[in-house]
Amino acid sequence: MMCLTGVDYFSSLGYAPGIAVAAAGLASPIATVVLVLLTLLGALPVYRRVAQESPHGQGSIAMLERLLGFWKGKLFVLMLLGFAATDFIITMTLSAADGAAHLAENPHAPSWIAHNPEAITFVLLALLGAVFLRGFREAIGIAVVLVAVYLVLNAVVVVDGFWEIFRGHPVLNGGQWWHAMLHAHGSSIWLVIGFSLVAFPKLALGMSGFETGVAVMPQVVGHPDDDPNVPAGRIQGTRKMLTAAAIIMSAFLILTSVVCTLLIPLDTVTNGDANGRALAWLAHHNLGSGFGTAYDLSTILILWFAGASAMAGLLNLIPRYLPRYGMSPKWAGATRPLVLVITAVAFLITWIFQANVDKQGGAYATGVLVLMSSAAVAVTLAARRARQRKLTVFFAVVSVVFAYTTVNNCIERPDGLKIGACFIGAIILVSLLSRIGRSFELRAVDVHMDQRALRFVRDTARRRIRLIANEPDALDEDEYIDKMRQMVADNDLPDEDIIFVEVHVTDPSDFQGSIHVHGVTVHGHYRVLRLDAPSISNSLAAVMLHIRDETDAIPHIYFEWTEGNPVQNLVKFFFLGQGEVAPTTREVLRRAEPDRSRRPHVHVG
Repeated sequence: MMCLTGVDYFSSLGYAPGIAVAAAGLASPIATVVLVLLTLLGALPVYRRVAQESPHGQGSIAMLERLLGFWKGKLFVLMLLGFAATDFIITMTLSAADGAAHLAENPHAPSWIAHNPEAITFVLLALLGAVFLRGFREAIGIAVVLVAVYLVLNAVVVVDGFWEIFRGHPVLNGGQWWHAMLHAHGSSIWLVIGFSLVAFPKLALGMSGFETGVAVMPQVVGHPDDDPNVPAGRIQGTRKMLTAAAIIMSAFLILTSVVCTLLIPLDTVTNGDANGRALAWLAHHNLGSGFGTAYDLSTILILWFAGASAMAGLLNLIPRYLPRYGMSPKWAGATRPLVLVITAVAFLITWIFQANVDKQGGAYATGVLVLMSSAAVAVTLAARRARQRKLTVFFAVVSVVFAYTTVNNCIERPDGLKIGACFIGAIILVSLLSRIGRSFELRAVDVHMDQRALRFVRDTARRRIRLIANEPDALDEDEYIDKMRQMVADNDLPDEDIIFVEVHVTDPSDFQGSIHVHGVTVHGHYRVLRLDAPSISNSLAAVMLHIRDETDAIPHIYFEWTEGNPVQNLVKFFFLGQGEVAPTTREVLRRAEPDRSRRPHVHVG
């Protein structure tokens, strides 16, 4: 599982060291140390707590969803999904672009490849989409081999790099680097540290992978006696996995930043052929073309696999939330159409950024940092709810640091914010349109009636099942007397064998769920069916169809017209689950049961 997480996390070694040098210059190792400290002392504790709070792989987004209810929670989740989409899409495009850069700069590559890195990026993305159209599950086992080989090759490059440094490489040796770095920043180590604090948000690409680590939790083997709701063994295993991955990656980040800073000319990293591939440049330059080509091949494969991991993350993330909210087109539940849409978006992003690794770095960092900030806020709220004061303060401080990092990155490199805003706008627009378009669906996963409720409807099924929809208010006897008198007079009903049905609206932002109907007798003789649901009309329609199937009798339900503007009532139905109940109930029934002879009857007085 660490290797499955590592294809996303460790693959950033393909471009992160070069980006660090380009962003922080000679202070790259110091800025990387700052990044590592934030990773080990901030991100790692946050995601260890996320693993504890969401042991089934839901992640920090699900934590915030639980903490923030109703529409504000749904909209907040949609915004986070926009940034998550930014993170995953840019992971695909940036990884493919960096893979193309490694291929184009290889001395054995044909000249047409060297001059068309953007076309190669498109080919890699197309191959990625093609694989997912056929199915990707069988390829997961490859992650172990890819990560093991890739880390071994990187270790060889690092060891050789330090050997070159100890030999006194002509670019910079240790002493020259230290003095040159101080000279560039006012001859003060404190100014260097201050510069590193400002620059380290640009290095945030080296912190990716934690969300993926939590997402793969269901695959982590726990203890045989684990509680399914709180699997302690799985939580412990995941926390160990996250810790091991963070320590390995942190060590590589520091070591690679040192060798890249001391051994590669700065202009070669920023604008030369080491741009986006600093370690590959060292592999070719110091260890020869054969080893360099092997390193390039390993890097291209793990970068491509990182894109596959991001694609899998999106295919897991989107169906988890949007269909449950009723906020996705029907095709979003199918893998292949979703793969085609994601691939098309990746093509568009690649074209906008011209397959440039540096240009995409800011957008990638924005997605990563927003998700980490949301995770930090989620665990802060969870600790506060658990009344863990010290942990609450600690996680709050981490949240502030991540918030600063995110805002700083968005100000200096707004591309990620712009792309995230586009994704958020598109997701919210499509989601709301889909929600409105699907509002007349039945929306009930299943209906359960207790024994008393079943007895009520079966007793009346011998004659005719008559239900009166009552909006629960005071629930005193006068309320039922007045409702009975009005409905009997308006519809010429007998005043016997009548059952009231009442819906208590819970969270109207929920789209679907199970309905539990309870039968009660109030004020001595009034029979009432009571249920909790997010929408009155849809739940009434579902209950009536269930009664029909249970009794083999067609039920009748009686309403009174709702007062007020019909347009306002329709908006209330879409977003609050209330409004003009009678016609919307009838429309839900019409769509759910096309056979008029089998459709429950709706009467309005």
